[in-house]
Amino acid sequence: MSGMRILGPRRNGARFRLFPQTPYRTATPHEPETVRLSPPAGTIGPGPQDDRMYVVAPIGKREPYGISFTAYGTPYLHLPPWDGPIRPPAVPGPDGHLDHLAVGTHEFEQAHVYGVVRFVLDIWQGYFGRDIEWHFARDHDRLEISLLPGLDNARAGWGFMEVGSHFTERGEPRPFSLNFDVLAHELGHLIIYAEVGLPADDAIEGEYFGFHESAADLVALVAALHFDSVVDDLLAMTRGNLYTFNELNRFAELSENDEIRNAGNGRKLSEFAHGWCDEHDLSEPLTGAIFDVFVDVFHEMLLDRGLISPEVEDLFDQLERSPECAALIQDLFDQAFPRNPQRFKEALRKAGDYLGLALAKAWQRLSPHFLNYVDVGDALLEVDRELSGGRYQQAIFNNFRWREIGTVSIGPRLSVPDAESHVFSTRTLTPEHERPIPRLSFRERWARAGKPATRGMQPIGGDYHG
Repeated sequence: MSGMRILGPRRNGARFRLFPQTPYRTATPHEPETVRLSPPAGTIGPGPQDDRMYVVAPIGKREPYGISFTAYGTPYLHLPPWDGPIRPPAVPGPDGHLDHLAVGTHEFEQAHVYGVVRFVLDIWQGYFGRDIEWHFARDHDRLEISLLPGLDNARAGWGFMEVGSHFTERGEPRPFSLNFDVLAHELGHLIIYAEVGLPADDAIEGEYFGFHESAADLVALVAALHFDSVVDDLLAMTRGNLYTFNELNRFAELSENDEIRNAGNGRKLSEFAHGWCDEHDLSEPLTGAIFDVFVDVFHEMLLDRGLISPEVEDLFDQLERSPECAALIQDLFDQAFPRNPQRFKEALRKAGDYLGLALAKAWQRLSPHFLNYVDVGDALLEVDRELSGGRYQQAIFNNFRWREIGTVSIGPRLSVPDAESHVFSTRTLTPEHERPIPRLSFRERWARAGKPATRGMQPIGGDYHG
């Protein structure tokens, strides 16, 4: 690996302002951070939109994509593009940038959604070393990203990403359009659909479901390390001890003390030996194992730079899973970090790039058919020999083994997949699923055709219909 960042600065890229962490975390949130994207200034159209994606804020869309029903109760498949009216789009300034939009406006929200998805796609295409082709490319050239504030969810599927809101106990909406982790996670699912695929009906291992969620979480984790503010805040809070409760290992933060999952968890596969219900829970042993590998790589990079001694690293390896030693471990980092904070930051980012490259290369080696967590570990071992000459083999093996991956088999699924599932759900519907659905009557087709039609946003350079 070279010492260069995978996603370097783009001097001509369009500027956007993004929140690295949800602004609802605290009463005094950070200001959004300015980033440059891969499309040059002047090439992004209203929406925003480019040759890979476009954003719409539908007016009058009563339900998300999937199986819908006519007024007569007949089911039909509802997939992009949205063909109804939309709110005014976010428009680039005269200089071709979109960093001029005011926080709190609908235009900023739309630009933020586009900016996050494009930013994360840029990062991961850097790790893959090529474009990531959409898995729905045969039907749609571009991803439709739509804002549905009333949807208590965010999800991605055949040609779409729909972004709703989290609602607090008092019913206050917290739009996912401003939540970097949620948006990056949903793009992560699209990356896995494209690069790993879906298993055949008769070739499904339960761990495939957990793998999907784990991979999406890791897409968000790695992408977050590309923000200076995230890395700076993380190190200021932890002094380099990444197992403390911090922003990096908390996914989809909804508030200061509320998150969906934690990467630095202690879960093992034996918890699921008798069966499992939720693939998000099932994902945590795999995510935890890979996060542990990432931390070990970070420690090795600190050691390489003389920022910690071999004795400190050995002590950490011995005590890291001993809660009673947490204060001693933190004290060692508290002593080491102030001596050279900048080199700690350099080591952390380099460890993040190792993880991004390793995951991209490992995922390309996986088959979705009968996929399990052992396959992921084997792929990482193979990739590590290519990236580091095998330096991290023992770390990968030990961390996967501690999670009981390869020694414990999970039980059957104990519940029917619900709307959150990424297999056999709205997220995986394709036009082929319309074949067994009864054909709509003439009256029903006429009723559906009675709404205003704009057929979505037009490609850059074409006519825009608002």
